[in-house]
Amino acid sequence: MDPYWTAVIWSLLPTLAVSAVFYFILRSILRMDRTERKAYARVEAEERAKRGLPPQPAASDR
Repeated sequence: MDPYWTAVIWSLLPTLAVSAVFYFILRSILRMDRTERKAYARVEAEERAKRGLPPQPAASDR
């Protein structure tokens, strides 16, 4: 392989690696947030049911 293309690959490799790591970290943060919101909504619905309150409208209904 030509030394020019070797230099191009080695110069792009760190950027691609950091981008991939950033993507997976951000994706995991968003998934954790979504899971946490579902769990919180479930607990809140259980507590409202225990107290005899009507269910809260969905977020899309507000």
